[in-house]
Amino acid sequence: MVAHVHTVAFTGLEGALVEVETDNKQGLPGIQIVGMGSRAIDEARERVRSAIRNSLLSFPARKITVNLAPAELPKEGAHFDLPIALSILIASDQLRQTEVKGAIFAGELALDGTLRPIRGAISIAETARRLGYTHLYVPEINAFQAALVKGVNVYGVQTIKQLYLHLKGEVLIPPAPQSAPTSRAPIHSLTLDDIQGQEHAKRALQIAVAGRHNVLLYGPPGAGKTMLAKALASLLPPLSFDERLILTKIHSLTSNSDGRIITERPFRSPHHTTSTIALIGGGAKAHPGEITLAHLGVLFLDELPEYSRSTLESLRQPLEDKTISIARAHGRITYPAGFMLVATMNPCPCGYYGDSNKECTCSSIQILNYQKRLSGPLLDRIDLIIHVSKVPQNKLLMLNTLHKSQHHKVLERINCAIQQQNKRYGSSTIYNASLSSSDVKKLLTISPTARSLLEVASTRLDLTARSYFKILKVAQTIADLAKSPQIEASHVSEALQFRGRAET
Repeated sequence: MVAHVHTVAFTGLEGALVEVETDNKQGLPGIQIVGMGSRAIDEARERVRSAIRNSLLSFPARKITVNLAPAELPKEGAHFDLPIALSILIASDQLRQTEVKGAIFAGELALDGTLRPIRGAISIAETARRLGYTHLYVPEINAFQAALVKGVNVYGVQTIKQLYLHLKGEVLIPPAPQSAPTSRAPIHSLTLDDIQGQEHAKRALQIAVAGRHNVLLYGPPGAGKTMLAKALASLLPPLSFDERLILTKIHSLTSNSDGRIITERPFRSPHHTTSTIALIGGGAKAHPGEITLAHLGVLFLDELPEYSRSTLESLRQPLEDKTISIARAHGRITYPAGFMLVATMNPCPCGYYGDSNKECTCSSIQILNYQKRLSGPLLDRIDLIIHVSKVPQNKLLMLNTLHKSQHHKVLERINCAIQQQNKRYGSSTIYNASLSSSDVKKLLTISPTARSLLEVASTRLDLTARSYFKILKVAQTIADLAKSPQIEASHVSEALQFRGRAET
């Protein structure tokens, strides 16, 4: 008898159906697993054997062949343990084939038969729903996470013995609830109210968050660039249900999941020694990188010129397309990369070029080489470039009484601007920064004086076409914050102030 149990293999963020076939026949006792499985799947032989025996079930002393079909699809992960064990129980007549019909199984087995958490529970649940399966069995710790996907009955399993009794109809496992807690706005320890002065930079952060624009903060050491970048996280709006679902799905694929549901926008800050593969994603077996883990949130690159040139240049395509495609011998994987870039840099290696209080010790060649680490095409993809000056020492300890509720007022303005964008574009996922040049022409209303000002500035500043449209998109965000029905000359003028060069 050949047993058939279904599970899911990961192909990027999506899943593909895998049929676990098991043949049980006379011969030298042992298990052979075929079907292009990884090392973890090959080692499942001993885990499955011990789990079945320690669960007081019978492990057949026969020759067992397990095939993972389709054979040409690469498979990895320990979640194949559970379907392999069930297929062996069916092949040895301890379970009936009809008892697993219409169900998907996934779980890693401990030697005592308990189920350990797995990666990608949401991807498995979405694949089950897409293919018409009505029941999904996963480790108990992953059940609540998988239940975010509507249309599938998710069962949290503690042990293989418990699942065996459930399939036999003796002790039933209740399905996991199909609801998730409402996302609450996170409480951040650092807000705009904690930053003294820097009103120009605070205004830029407000514009950046409202329209999802990329930001570069440059200035001398100790001016507050990193503090400003971290305070930006407190301005991000809460996640919607669909955004929580996609973020939980992405993060559950990176490591063994603890079943946690992502309820806050990510703020990723990789060190400048991070490799290109770690930042972009990939590897021998392609996995999401930092830009994908920062999807719908912020990618913070502190001391931008310290990153390798190749690493920085690899950001150009995902900054433009909001996705990253990784090609491998077995196929092509596309991950989302809709992050907002926030970066900081010093004007020179010592950091004090142009500082009136401290003399710069760098030569002109050192300064030029340092600034050239950022290519023109990369800077062209940054919407707001803000110079951050030092706050006078006599103002550092002053109480911020004039702007005590500044943070909450800024949040209100940002929310109103986002609502205007949602209404204009008919979508809650489209922001001003993500508009194409054709969208700008069709959807944005520009006054004649604003258009005339932009044309003059474009000629005098020798703006590229990309910079031209970025200024328009930033101006539209400024107009949304001002609740203006169209882009005025004052909005374009302010947007032009944020297109300075990253130098003093």
